Amino acid sequence: MASVGGGTVQLHDARRKRRWSVELEPFEIGVFAVTEEQVAELIGEPAPHPRRPATGISWLRAVRICNAASEWEGLDPAYTFDGEDVTWHVDADGYRLPTEAEWEHACRAGSTTPHYGPLAEIAWTSADGLTAPADVGLRLPNLNGLFDTLGNVWEWCWDFLDPGRYRDYRVFRGGGFADDAWNVRASVRRGGPPRTQHEDVGFRLARGGFDAEGAAQGWSAAADAERAGLGGALPPGWTPLR
Repeated sequence: MASVGGGTVQLHDARRKRRWSVELEPFEIGVFAVTEEQVAELIGEPAPHPRRPATGISWLRAVRICNAASEWEGLDPAYTFDGEDVTWHVDADGYRLPTEAEWEHACRAGSTTPHYGPLAEIAWTSADGLTAPADVGLRLPNLNGLFDTLGNVWEWCWDFLDPGRYRDYRVFRGGGFADDAWNVRASVRRGGPPRTQHEDVGFRLARGGFDAEGAAQGWSAAADAERAGLGGALPPGWTPLR
């Protein structure tokens, strides 16, 4: 885990033509995406490629693995479950998914451009011709000491993508090994249903508890509920839930 200082990050949703700023408190985030080897240690799954990012893991499974990591280390689990409804206890000291504001702040590491360095040196993209993710840590890190926040695999975040239009879709960030430079950028937002598994989507652990109730690090349960009631037409190019 790396410690990331607090600060301000500006988020951008290009499809909704919306920009907003988030003030963040300090937090911790994984130096690497969670690997197959780490998942094997926590929940006993096989790890044919130990140093590759763990992929094919749904958002719902990722949050349960976060709790497993917390229990492994004797920390307070960040999440409780009521079926597939997940509650984040923001004051817990256990492992969790980063909010997308935390993710982007950690990824940018002070940069204001789409990439924190030359893309060929920091990220695995479609230009490399890979058919599967590369092992973690083989390209240069950003100034926070984090590897592969851009490229290699997308990474699940805690937040809903847009509950007014996509109901339960959760955000993933960063771009993957099969994506071109346009998608492998610090500001790009994508998402999918929490039960869906993607072969180019993994996740990265975060930690940090906050003295708040139902809100932290750019996320708010009240704002989610308000947005979920808005509804409206789908933006071009998006497929509705069936």
